[in-house]
Amino acid sequence: MEFPAGGSIAHVRENDGARQTLEEHLFGTASISRKHAEKMGLGTMGELQGLLHDIGKNGSEFQAYLASAEGILDQDCDEYVDAAQQKGKIDHSTAGAQYLWNTIPHKDYVTACAAQMLALSIASHHSGLIDCLAPDGTDNFTKRMNKPDRSTHFSEALGKMSRPLAQRIQQILDGPELHREFKNHLSSVIQKEKSHEAGTNDEKMKLVLSFKIGLTLRMLFSCLIDGDRTDTANFEKEWAASERQEGNYVSWSVLAERLEQYLDSLKGSGPINEKRKKVSEECRAAAARNSGFFTLSVPTGGGKTLASLRFALHHALRFEHTPRKIDRIMYVIPYTSILDQNAQVARDILEKPHERDSVVLECHSNLSEERESWRSRLLSENWDAPVVFTTSVQFLEALFGSGTRSVRRMHQLANSILIFDEIQTLPVRTVHMFCNALNFLAEHCGTRAVLCTATQPLLHKVDGRLGSLRCSEKDEIVQCVPALFEAFRRVDVFDRTRPKGYTDEEIASLALGQQKNFTTCLVVVNTTGMARRLYGMIKGTFSETVHLSAAMCPAHRREVLKRIRNSLEKNPQLPLICVSTQVIEAGVDVDFGSVIRCLAGMDSMAQAAGRCNRHGLRKKGQVLIINPREDPIDRLVDIKVGRDEAQILLQEMKNEGCGSVNLLHPDVMTRYFEHYFFKRAEDMAYPVTEHRNDTLLNMLSSNTMAAAGYRPPAGGSHQIPLKQSFASAASLFQAIDASTRGVIVPYGEGREVITELSGKIDNPAGGKALLRRAQLFAVNVYPNIFNKLIKTNAVYEINGLGVWGLREEYYSQEFGLAHEAVTRLETEVH
Repeated sequence: MEFPAGGSIAHVRENDGARQTLEEHLFGTASISRKHAEKMGLGTMGELQGLLHDIGKNGSEFQAYLASAEGILDQDCDEYVDAAQQKGKIDHSTAGAQYLWNTIPHKDYVTACAAQMLALSIASHHSGLIDCLAPDGTDNFTKRMNKPDRSTHFSEALGKMSRPLAQRIQQILDGPELHREFKNHLSSVIQKEKSHEAGTNDEKMKLVLSFKIGLTLRMLFSCLIDGDRTDTANFEKEWAASERQEGNYVSWSVLAERLEQYLDSLKGSGPINEKRKKVSEECRAAAARNSGFFTLSVPTGGGKTLASLRFALHHALRFEHTPRKIDRIMYVIPYTSILDQNAQVARDILEKPHERDSVVLECHSNLSEERESWRSRLLSENWDAPVVFTTSVQFLEALFGSGTRSVRRMHQLANSILIFDEIQTLPVRTVHMFCNALNFLAEHCGTRAVLCTATQPLLHKVDGRLGSLRCSEKDEIVQCVPALFEAFRRVDVFDRTRPKGYTDEEIASLALGQQKNFTTCLVVVNTTGMARRLYGMIKGTFSETVHLSAAMCPAHRREVLKRIRNSLEKNPQLPLICVSTQVIEAGVDVDFGSVIRCLAGMDSMAQAAGRCNRHGLRKKGQVLIINPREDPIDRLVDIKVGRDEAQILLQEMKNEGCGSVNLLHPDVMTRYFEHYFFKRAEDMAYPVTEHRNDTLLNMLSSNTMAAAGYRPPAGGSHQIPLKQSFASAASLFQAIDASTRGVIVPYGEGREVITELSGKIDNPAGGKALLRRAQLFAVNVYPNIFNKLIKTNAVYEINGLGVWGLREEYYSQEFGLAHEAVTRLETEVH
């Protein structure tokens, strides 16, 4: 078999047959991996894992497979193999892991831990991080390190290593940097835990410490994955390298100046705009602080999007030429509806027409085809832009998700300003994992975090032994929060709950009455079923009624929101009633004269109140809190527990003689979260029952249950310092409810997507692009609803792809997915 002058082949370019040598790929990956890992002070480790990650490709079995697959070998050659049969079956990722695990001496915990981290990272680079110990106690890591030579091609792969490669690897292993870097990093993590957890139970401290050591590994792994994928893509697609920005962004000074010019051009006056201006000025002043954590507690309508951007740009500018340099600003937003509007605001201010995607990068699964370019897809692979807007789901997947696609982005969280919009929407089960991760990023990766909301949760007051956020009241950006909330008070909130609750007919009648008094009325309920029923009742009497719920696909909701905004902004005196679930609450920029909110958590009700008189166009808006007679939310645990705790607090406030309830006051929120978090304390470590009653927090840290059942492989083993069940935990992790199933619906372009998916798909890349596009037209349904749809033949599997389509007659242009066929008129496009 003929090889290029440089030795073994790593990749063959499809369009011209050019070959990348293994040595070129290993050095290229190592260079990128080192650059990323230097953000944690672990550049040498980053380089070393890159140099050895694909060394197994030196084996003759892999080279024969690659040469056969690429047509380099003729079918008549003795070495020729059936590449289709061999694909994915030749192990080329274990040899480099075995080499480092067996070569780096395990003199102490530090060296053993460094060796295991590097070995894990390399062994996992095609699968996602593997389990050290499986949940049943099996020592998977040692078993992998003991894999026989005939399977890993260890001896052959190492024997064929090029001289320059071998020399550089040996230089690193003989030098002091590798040990010194990791020792310094590990010492920093340990000392930080000791300083914060003095006097706590040692086992509890070990739990948090082990979790953060696991995060160090995941960061290193992210550096390797991005280095490997980037170097490969740059070779296989020659245009890719020239399109990447790789940190060569428009300067912070230019972006800050663009924002300042925009703020200077604003003409608005009046009390609301004056208050927003004051918040903005306080954000600019706070940019001079050094803290890793900031809170921005601003009432709804307080202009926190632009104010937080002003803080971030000036904070980044302050450190532009220092060792604490900021690489990017990231907005982490719970809902794509808010993400869309906020990203567009930032883009209009910061980005010139010729700079599309170079400054503001929008990264989420519900991007429409016209808004997602091939370049934005390339840059989204690793968040390669100075200002990135992404979802909470993608952020959490980068930290805890399975596979390699999401974790590839994780290293970009280092040296970044993370702005969490509507932080109160953080899933309760992720609280401790989130707090530990954010502490790790802030204390060891140069990250700054800003928690933005009108309803600030008490993340710094949850159980510190399991992980609480290391921020305090002194980290608040706004100088006098209570006074600011009082100044922004634009509504009166009345508790109208009653012992027997309200029937649907009574709620509909109440909404019609509020519309007459206030022109526009928003009714927010807890379930899609109630939203549809009320919509039907009110629509029969009042034609200017719209519906909004999760039964509508994202593209449909976006269109309805656009119509609502246009109506409210064009003329606030135009009559309108909107019946919605909580999808309209957090951050959606709409302004109604009155809001009726069904009893829920205090934070949800406060967010709903924020849609009332948002811009101060009226002297006062009115918010009514009511309790439906029937509200089947037992399956919606977050809503149910929140509602029950809010009901207790409302009763306490009644007993205290409160008439109008200032839901938006921070003292009320503090009281609520103290109740709520105490009630949900056992849910915050992400409980799982798949293997036993365990938590993901434990599986990703001490992993005590697996360690108690430790089962060494045959032939004995080294004592391994890391015992986490990384793969098992990642497979169990879901940032959102995993029990739902997506159904693609025939709304707008959704029909075309279903048709294209039903036809012939020529290549996997085309299929993936279609499925990504389909998410804009998908509705997530719970199992009981999906089973009803199956029984009525309303859904069907599309082309054997494991995705489901909805028949035309089961989707209404008014209220979305229905359990029964809707009339022809309702299914027609408006």
